[in-house]
Amino acid sequence: MEKTKILIIEDEAAIADLLAYGLTKEGYATRTASSGAEGLREVAQFRPDLLLLDWMLPDASGLDICKKVTAEFNIPILMITAKSDITDKILGLEFGADDYITKPFDLREVIARIRTILRRLAQASRSSQEEDAIQIKHIEINRSERVVKNQGCAVELTPKEYDLLLKLTGNRGRIYSREELLELVWGYDYAGETRTVDNHIQRLRKKLDAVDLITTVFGVGYKFEKDMD
Repeated sequence: MEKTKILIIEDEAAIADLLAYGLTKEGYATRTASSGAEGLREVAQFRPDLLLLDWMLPDASGLDICKKVTAEFNIPILMITAKSDITDKILGLEFGADDYITKPFDLREVIARIRTILRRLAQASRSSQEEDAIQIKHIEINRSERVVKNQGCAVELTPKEYDLLLKLTGNRGRIYSREELLELVWGYDYAGETRTVDNHIQRLRKKLDAVDLITTVFGVGYKFEKDMD
């Protein structure tokens, strides 16, 4: 059975070595990169199943690397940051990261976060086999190819925008609170910070012309309208 591949982009050698050692012991295949440029080359060559990405690199911002990776690849990203400000962490999520962990960290927590992300992806993959193509008015979703179209034209969505759309369309008519969506789509409770959900909803509405489809239930959250004519 092929091992799950994890790429570690971290310029502090001691931290990179610790992560590589611990993850290798857990059965993962690992590679390390000490700069953003090297990391991008490894992403293209190694094609990891998950990326551990340091926020501050010697030649680039981890946020910029995150943005470049999510624009070209469908790879989940766990950000490693020394920043404790919740605003900075939410910014990482806005750039496409799936989760974050703050230095100093316990290796066991890193492994637990990785397992959670990979388990969520596996569940999404299984569910995609149940209903491959979804057509809702002018919106088309091809789950096996992760392609979304609006009026027949392909729309570029970030991984989290896509996951959020699948969650809402998979349960049309169901009202989700912002906290539920944070937990279900991002897989973690971000201490009541729900602005990232609102921002993603706004972008989905704009990209998909879905103001009338993705509606706000005031005081509660959001829903994707069911059986609209």
